[in-house]
This record gives sequence, structure tokens and C-alpha cells, in this order.
Amino acid sequence: MNAFSDYPFDERIRRAIDDLGFTKPTPIQSQTIEPIAEGRDVIGIAQTGTGKTAAFVLPMLHRHVQRDPDAENEGPRILILSPTRELAAQVEDSIRELAAHVDFRVALLLGGVPYGKQLQALKDRPDAIVATPGRLIDHLQQKNTHLRGLEVFILDEADRMLDMGFMPAIHQIISFLGKGKRQTLMFSATFPDPIARLAARLLNDPVRVDVSPPVRTPEKIRQGAFYIEKVRKPKLIRELLSLPNMTSVMVFCGMKVEADFIYDVLASDGFKVGVLHSDRGQKERTRALESFRNGEYPILIATDIAARGLDIKDVSHVINYDLPNNFEDYVHRVGRTARAEADGEALSFVTPGDLLTFQKIEAELGRPIERFDFEGVTMPWTGSAPAASPAASPAAGGGRRGRR
Repeated sequence: MNAFSDYPFDERIRRAIDDLGFTKPTPIQSQTIEPIAEGRDVIGIAQTGTGKTAAFVLPMLHRHVQRDPDAENEGPRILILSPTRELAAQVEDSIRELAAHVDFRVALLLGGVPYGKQLQALKDRPDAIVATPGRLIDHLQQKNTHLRGLEVFILDEADRMLDMGFMPAIHQIISFLGKGKRQTLMFSATFPDPIARLAARLLNDPVRVDVSPPVRTPEKIRQGAFYIEKVRKPKLIRELLSLPNMTSVMVFCGMKVEADFIYDVLASDGFKVGVLHSDRGQKERTRALESFRNGEYPILIATDIAARGLDIKDVSHVINYDLPNNFEDYVHRVGRTARAEADGEALSFVTPGDLLTFQKIEAELGRPIERFDFEGVTMPWTGSAPAASPAASPAAGGGRRGRR
């Protein structure tokens, strides 16, 4: 399928496609829409931001409008499981946009928010449920809904489910599924062995589509690192965020308590900043994300919950306040900037205890990351890697920070 017009979508779906300005499908869409519409099980492997949601929503709606409008549903027919509240909300938004001209009801089930609206949405006999695992299990155990009539089961961002420890919850949800025939779709950025074993259990003769590129950072990201004692990190982050070209910055922390600490430090200094991690209430998380997207907050402090999947544009800088533990997480974090052919810069704080991890990241990257100094704050890079050529730092704009 080379264009959306190549597929015989219902006119109501075509109108939504046109409203959104979609013309040419992405690779994952062009290779999965037809087999999904035909009822095949599908494994789709593609990076986040490649249009995976529309890849399953469009054929899902296409089949919905072909049903007998008077047919009764025995509970929801479609379940879409997402690893985080933000991703689930993003999927629901996409469904509502693509179903703008179709009578299609969706219930969004998220933890961290009151039950009232969710219970009402379930009473309205939704065609589809979009949910995070924990809250869905709560509703199933309380018999607020059931999955006995489920026709389509979609696991979105399956590898994130694994990373976040949701595999026991997924197996528990599977135990609630009815015994009838159903279509199963699995979308994932990577396909590690535990996900492959789950796919073998759930999917029947699946079509496998892999359009994932090699794991690498975008070419236009300028990458640099500071060698610093842990106790000096708060001073350095304040100094960097005071630079005039730090216009839209994501700061990644390894732990939720660290994210809260840096948020408190920056907020007390008068920075406009939001914080996003799984212990924050859903209203707080939504407020922080939307305020960062619309520019009200130029700084977002986050854990890896924000490293993948979320639709965030025009990020000028990524700062790894805490270095990630592996290359893949590093790529996902720094890939939040320099999207859609834009320029961007990724900066990492490297403590003496991080040096081995940092060197492994460089080895996977295939080139050295530039070494930066900040006078009076950082330590000199001594023998850990070749120094970059002397020049003014791109982020500092020729300020006190420079390359060695």
C-alpha cells in the first residue's frame, strides 16, 4: 500500500484521514494495515514515532463499520494494553481523531485517577478499552467489565511492558480472556526472548513485519559529556539551564526520588519546570507533559517513563542527569531531540562510577562523545577517552563551558 487512497476504507474513515492530513503511510502502516484488516495475527516491530497506533486503529475501524449496526456486544470487542498512562491516553486520542466520523465508543482505564468516569464509560458499553495493566485488572476483579467477548487483543509497546515488570500482570489479564477465537496484535520496538515466548503463546501463525532500523542516535544530535562528582550535579544543571539557548529541555533521572529532588531544586530557583514519573498523580503528570509541550514549562524532569513513545516535538536539548545503564536506553533518551530532521544536543553527566558504562555506550556508538568542561564545577577528563578538538561549546554559545 503506497498511499491511503490505495485501500478501500469507508468514506467516514477517509474523511478522518484527510482531516489529519495523512497521505502516504509509514512503512509499518503500509505492511500491516491489510493483514490486520483481513483478521490475521500480526507482530509489528518498529521504533516509536513511526505510526504504529494508526497501523492498528485504521483497520480496526474499517472492520467496525462493516459490522451489523444492530449487533449486540457481549462486552468490549477490542482491548489495547499500554505500559504507561501517557501512552494509553495518547492511543485514546488517536482513536478519537480517526473515529471522528464513526460511532465508536472507547473507555480509557488508567491508574492514578478516580473511578467515576471510568465506571460510566464501561456502563456505556464501549467497543474498545484502552488500559494500563494495573487498573484493568482492578476493574476485571471488581467485575466492572469482562473480556469474554473480546475479538481483538492488542499489546502496544510490548518491550516496555517487559522493561517495566508488567509480564505477570499481562499473564493475569490473559487468564480473563474468553476461550473463543480472537485476533492478537503485538507491537514492539524490540523483540527480546521473553516477548518472543509470549508471542508464541498468544499468536496464531502471525504475519511478522520488522521495519526497525539499527539502534543508533539521529545524525543531527550533537553529543557531549561532563565529568563530575555526584554532589556537584545540582550546581551544573542550574548553570546549564540558565544558558539562553536552553529553550526546551528534557532532563532524565535514573530514580523518581532524584527527579523530585532536581524538580525542587530548580523550582526553588525560579525555573519554570515540570516533573514526570510514575509516583506523581495523573493530573500532575498530564499537566507537566502538556505544559512542556505547549512551552509554558521549558524544562521537563523525567524518568525513563518519558524516553519512548510520547509525542513531544521541538526538544532542543536532552540532559542525562543520571547516565542510563545501557546503550539502548541512551539512544531512546537522546532521540527525544533532533527529531524530524531538526538539530539538537544531548549532554550527559558522568561520575567516576559511571565511567565503565560511559565507555560501553561510546563503544556501541562507534565514536567518542565530546568531552566538555565547566569551569569551577566539573573535573578534568584524565585518560578516560580522547579529548575533543578545542572550540566553544554549542550549548554554551562560547560561555564558560568548552570542549577540551
